[in-house]
Amino acid sequence: MKFHNISVNLMFVFTLSAINFVCWFNFRCIAAATLRNETDMRALLEFKSHITEDYLAIMDSWNDSSHFCHWPGVTCGIKHQRVTQLNLKGKRLAGSISPYIGNLSFLNSLDLSDNSFRGEIPHEVSNLFRLQNLNMSYNFLGGEVPSNFVSIPSELGSLSKLTELHLGSNNLSGSFPASVGNLTYLHELKLSYNQLKGKLPDSLSQMRSLTLIDLLVDQLSGEFPPPLYNLSSLKGIGLSYNYFSGNLRSNIGVAFPKAEKINWGMNSFTGTFPDSFANASNLQILDLPGNNFTGNVPASLGKVKNLRWLNVNGNQLGSDEPDNMNFISSLANCSNLQYLLLAHNHFGGMFPNSVTNLSTLLTGLHMGQNSIRGNIPKEIANLVNLNILYLQENRLTGSIPASIGILSNLGTLNLDSNRLTGEIPSSIGNITRLLYLYLSGNTLNGTIPPSLGNCKQLLRLYIGENNLSGIIPGQLLSLPSLAHVNISYNSFMGSLPMEIGDITNLAGFDLSYNNFSGMIPSTIGKCLSLELLYMQDNSFEGSIPYLADLQNLRELDLSRNNLSGEIPPWTLNLSSLLYLNLSDNNLEGEVPVQGVFSNSTTLQVEGNPKLCGGIQEFDLPPCPKQENHRTKRKHLTPVLTAIISVVLFAAIACFLLSMFFIKRSRKRRDATSTSGHLIFPMITYKELHDATNGFSSDRLLGSGSFGTVYKGILHSSNENSVAVKVLNLQRHGASKSFMAECHTLRNTRHRNLVKVITACSSIDFKGNDFKAIMYQFMENGSLEEWLRQESEGQIQCNCLNIIQGLNIAIDVASALYYLHHQCEIPVVPCDLKPSNTLLDDNMIAHVSDFGLARLIPSFSGEGNLNQFSSLGIQGTIGYAPPEYGMGAEVAVTGDLYSYGILLLEIFTEKGPQTNYSKTIMDIVHGSALCGEMTGEDANRNISSEQIKYLVSIFQLGQACSAETPQERINMEQVYRELIIIRDRFLK
Repeated sequence: MKFHNISVNLMFVFTLSAINFVCWFNFRCIAAATLRNETDMRALLEFKSHITEDYLAIMDSWNDSSHFCHWPGVTCGIKHQRVTQLNLKGKRLAGSISPYIGNLSFLNSLDLSDNSFRGEIPHEVSNLFRLQNLNMSYNFLGGEVPSNFVSIPSELGSLSKLTELHLGSNNLSGSFPASVGNLTYLHELKLSYNQLKGKLPDSLSQMRSLTLIDLLVDQLSGEFPPPLYNLSSLKGIGLSYNYFSGNLRSNIGVAFPKAEKINWGMNSFTGTFPDSFANASNLQILDLPGNNFTGNVPASLGKVKNLRWLNVNGNQLGSDEPDNMNFISSLANCSNLQYLLLAHNHFGGMFPNSVTNLSTLLTGLHMGQNSIRGNIPKEIANLVNLNILYLQENRLTGSIPASIGILSNLGTLNLDSNRLTGEIPSSIGNITRLLYLYLSGNTLNGTIPPSLGNCKQLLRLYIGENNLSGIIPGQLLSLPSLAHVNISYNSFMGSLPMEIGDITNLAGFDLSYNNFSGMIPSTIGKCLSLELLYMQDNSFEGSIPYLADLQNLRELDLSRNNLSGEIPPWTLNLSSLLYLNLSDNNLEGEVPVQGVFSNSTTLQVEGNPKLCGGIQEFDLPPCPKQENHRTKRKHLTPVLTAIISVVLFAAIACFLLSMFFIKRSRKRRDATSTSGHLIFPMITYKELHDATNGFSSDRLLGSGSFGTVYKGILHSSNENSVAVKVLNLQRHGASKSFMAECHTLRNTRHRNLVKVITACSSIDFKGNDFKAIMYQFMENGSLEEWLRQESEGQIQCNCLNIIQGLNIAIDVASALYYLHHQCEIPVVPCDLKPSNTLLDDNMIAHVSDFGLARLIPSFSGEGNLNQFSSLGIQGTIGYAPPEYGMGAEVAVTGDLYSYGILLLEIFTEKGPQTNYSKTIMDIVHGSALCGEMTGEDANRNISSEQIKYLVSIFQLGQACSAETPQERINMEQVYRELIIIRDRFLK
């Protein structure tokens, strides 16, 4: 019994002790877990404290109201409740990256890409030994003044489990760290668009798991990196736009048997084209333009069945030997081939008929600027999906085959500068999607086929320097889409039809050196977009018609005709006129001395014997004085003389007083324009500093690719609000962006473009360079703010209704139409998106941010429609067209794509990555119609007829954002169609 009690007591004591031990152990575990959780939370809060801009208010919910594992962008593991992923991609954050991020020891994925982080990559990142994915691309990382750039931290090499490292599009410089070679598990390495220099280290040969290395647009040099030859697992190798040189190894294709994408363009590689590329049997893209390869393209490429892109433009390939293009016949085996680009080489011999046996998927064929002879085969029509056909600047003979009209998808046909004969085939009129037709510099005869009137989207018609004759068919003049027409140096005759005024989109018209006669039709004055008009060397007669409404006219040449009468006085009012040639006519009377007539380098009037006066450089006789002036002056009564004296005295007094007040007002910096827009003189750094409260975060409006925008209040100008864009000069390309934006906006004037008030190029209080641009402030912010008005699943009342959306779409289309077709030099903004579309207090849209804008002085088809290279995306992902990502040059068709995405976004309120698979009724009953349209609920108030027009808007957006440039409609059509839709919708 006692034994039993003792046993029970012992068991009780043992049990109690065990319980105490377990409780003590659990307490230690809970305390340790709590401590670890506190470490993660503190690290996140420290990260938050380094954020200076949070435009989307992501960090607002990073507080004690919820567990940090539920904070936006944060993912925790289920077992330990530790942070395993931090994904803040594209959240429009700015600031620096806190070193405390290195305390998130369970982190396996860190994505901070597509933001505005500045400063260095903290070395503490190397403490994240579990990290597998590191993406900090598309930021401003690279250090602050005085050190503009920093190198990649060598400590990154300690992240042994890393599988993805993305640091592209930053300001990283210095040499490539050898320690990166320690990342033996790495699959993807992306460091494009930085300023890395020197050679790649030998340690890269250790990265046997690497499948993608992307080093586009850096400053790397040396021969083809030898360590890469040891990485047989590589599928993508991007080295374009560097300074690599030397010959490639003959067995290079053997070294990369798994290669799918090879982008090595725009370097200085030499030697013969390696035959071993054929060993990379999975190769899809072989992009080698802008090098110095010689010899022939090997026929063995025909073994690469999956090849869809072959670009060797701008090399030294080919010869005049008959067999130098035999490789094309082997490419018939490549059933997926879409682009074959062989331009600007030394290919010669006869035109290879084997071209006609290539894949029917072929979209682009570029063989221009070679020495190819012979005829264009009629079997070219086999390439039924061809969008681009460039054969210019060769030695082609014979006629243009009539079968070319079968190529109904053709957008550009360029046969310039060959030796073609015969007539322009009427079958070209069957190519209803044709945008650009270039036939100049041949020996074509006959007339312009009236069937060209079927090409309703035709923008450019260049048929100059041929032997064409006859009259201009009326069907051609029925194409309002035409923007540029060149029919010069032919034998066209007859009068110019009055219907010329119907081509309202016409910007350039060259009909010089022909046999036109009769009077110049007055209707040409209705072509309000006209900038260049060349009519010299014809037989036009009569007086110069009224052209005063052509306010965009830059150059006018009417020389060597039979024109008579006086120089019209309205010529003085054409402020845009830069060149006027009236020589060798029968003009008479006095030559003015104002405007374009004041400069002998911009005006020619010789060969008109009845002209007089003008500036001294013309050496014209003085005009005879009217005899009755002095006689009439003698008969002026003393009273009249006194009145005139008083009036003159008053006028002089008023003039002096006005000058006094103007000068005083300038000193006080008070200025208002008669047009109602603010006009300020050059402004200092101090004034901008004070206007923005020291560039305070509470004045922050947003940030972009190259700078930050603040709201400023100019106290010296009646409390007027302005927007101040401060350039981040540490960002590579910021200075060029500043110059591009200033130059673009200085030369453009349109109600739907943001208005620049002034610019500041100075130094700050620390003596550092400072550049800023000051704009008109937009009360209603950006379009993006209106498209992102959701709160807890509910649509707020200040989002857009249909009519507002249509008006904004029309405003943006009007601005793009002006930039593309009405500026002296076409402008491509390159970064059109909702955040760059600003709304004033009347909800009028203004296109802004021209930091990436490109001027396109030569608006030829070759220079602007898929002149492919290896340059990467220009603009913002999602809005930039797909061809930019494949290396296409900037073009107006790229803006069309961006506009199409923006248009769809306005009426769906979905982001650019959305798959638009919903029906139109889903859109009608969705958020795009919130608010009031006519005083009642919009959804109840929409008729079936109005729904039809909504469908048209949706289809219009899809037509603009078509995958290939040739499928996209032009901006003039978009603008007109939207106006029609709006008018009918309201009715």
